[in-house]
Amino acid sequence: MSDNSTPRIAFQGALGSYSHEACLQARPEMIPVPCTTFEGVIRAVREERADLAMLPVENTTYGRVADIHRLLPQSGLHIIEEAFVRVRIALMARPGITLDQVKHVRAHMVLLPQARSYLDAQGITFEAATDSAGAAADLARTQGSVEGVLAGEVAADIHGLDVLARDIEDLDHNTTRFLLMAPDIDLSRRGGKMLTTFVFEVRNIPAALYKAMGGFATNGINMTKLESYMVDGSFTATQFYADIEGHPEDANVKLALDELGYFTKALDILGVYPAHPVRG
Repeated sequence: MSDNSTPRIAFQGALGSYSHEACLQARPEMIPVPCTTFEGVIRAVREERADLAMLPVENTTYGRVADIHRLLPQSGLHIIEEAFVRVRIALMARPGITLDQVKHVRAHMVLLPQARSYLDAQGITFEAATDSAGAAADLARTQGSVEGVLAGEVAADIHGLDVLARDIEDLDHNTTRFLLMAPDIDLSRRGGKMLTTFVFEVRNIPAALYKAMGGFATNGINMTKLESYMVDGSFTATQFYADIEGHPEDANVKLALDELGYFTKALDILGVYPAHPVRG
């Protein structure tokens, strides 16, 4: 538990980022703690400067977030909840500036292509910034600037900027999935539909992965995610990250995990948590 009497939640990025928005949606009562890196977020919780961590894991447009799957098993933290944030892009500027005055905008390099159609139609040029929310903070401090920034509306609210255009993204389905993580695992059933996330490393035997996955198929378990990544830079040691529907105490899940154990040399449950309503 953090020293402050009010619980704190750590996230990567500046105030006003989409990660901050995820914190506001999931835990509006907690004090947000911005961190420079994902490692910094994890460290803030482990050093008890924050109670929870909010980490992005995947995006519907760009796939998995780099390095996250490598960091999670080593973090010492456990997943207690998932959150989804629709990436809505707003064009913002200093108070008093009108849309026709804005001829140039800054944003994170990932956001710019997502609003390319709108920017081209408006004849607005653009350049990449390290961080969209950070660019909003910089703009708020720049007297007399007629530039704009692309970011979420939370950034405009925090930094005192005016929103000149909303929902300018080309795609209306761009969504980022986040994991809310805590120092202790919670195995209680906190919803009708539960998810279990785990990592495992298969034994060095023929068709080990095929055999390891067989138990989930024969026991009727839906595996919603399976990704592989190298361990310690080795081409021969591969670790897998998986999400399944169900709770470890469900009879069919228990059977599948027991069977998985025969073909793995390492198995670690990262979290058991309710499925978000967005899953349907």
